[in-house]
Amino acid sequence: MALQAEIHARLQTLAPEILEVVNESHKHAGHSGDDGSGESHWRVVIKASSLDDMSRIARHRAIHSAIGPDLMARIHALAIDLT
Repeated sequence: MALQAEIHARLQTLAPEILEVVNESHKHAGHSGDDGSGESHWRVVIKASSLDDMSRIARHRAIHSAIGPDLMARIHALAIDLT
């Protein structure tokens, strides 16, 4: 399974109303963190009621936790847009 699909599937545990997982690796080709895989830089756009009562830091931690340490280890950069 492609990393994008894996991230999307794991974030389903947060029951999002809106979820986009965007590969932005092409914007960082040749820069620090570019491992040549084309799957190093990601943006997540998410709206989930389960995150509403959390602080911004807690929301980010919940998203990282849902993605899991095994996938987070494969990601150089993760931008999170909370809608």
